[in-house]
Amino acid sequence: MPRQTAVKPRFKRILLKLSGEVLQSKKTGLSIDPEVVAGFAQQIRKVRKLGIEIAIVVGGGNIFRGHAGESRGIDRNTGDYMGMLATVINALALQDALEKAGVNTRVQTAIEMRQVAEPFIRRRAVRHLDKGRVVIFGGGTGNPYFSTDTAAALRASEIDADALLKATKVDGVYTSDPVKNPSAKRYSRLSYQEALAKQLKVMDAAAFALCMENHIPIVVFDFFKEGNLEKVVTGAMIGTVVSDEGA
Repeated sequence: MPRQTAVKPRFKRILLKLSGEVLQSKKTGLSIDPEVVAGFAQQIRKVRKLGIEIAIVVGGGNIFRGHAGESRGIDRNTGDYMGMLATVINALALQDALEKAGVNTRVQTAIEMRQVAEPFIRRRAVRHLDKGRVVIFGGGTGNPYFSTDTAAALRASEIDADALLKATKVDGVYTSDPVKNPSAKRYSRLSYQEALAKQLKVMDAAAFALCMENHIPIVVFDFFKEGNLEKVVTGAMIGTVVSDEGA
């Protein structure tokens, strides 16, 4: 019987950016669907078993968005803090699912709430990663007017991540919205400058600037297709890679 070759991971340490919307149920309308979250936990567990160190930033859009609240009369600063608290709720839900899947985790937040999570301390986060724990960052950056994309880029820079993986509902970055324009073409590679110049809105400008300055590649891929996360971290060319080199 031929010996199977061990899969060699492409990255040692990754930052996985999840939007809050991915935790929602399409069937029941629940803001957080335990079944959906459990499925994601299994994907993350498989990647962790490859020896890859994993940190996660999760958004809060399934519960509340600050700029959406502003359009309804809520003060933008207040709304953004409400959105940051929503990310902590999602982080705890993800932690619960991961722990049930047998993955050791820690939740750290930029807004202190010691009864439910650790405060964000960079050295402690890195130590957790070194010990094989999955670290989930909640609370955004702790400041209003910054998106969770920026929080993801900031945390990726702080923990020296090899890549920022942006999990989405589409299989990469397109020339235009593929839902509205069936003839839209998918990019396989882009430079940071190209993504900004073309206003492709993969991430906001502040997030791009942080990744560009710290030479952290961004991989945009379809997280809903089972096995895709494992494929990305083991070198399969799926999704779109935004990096220094570009196409």
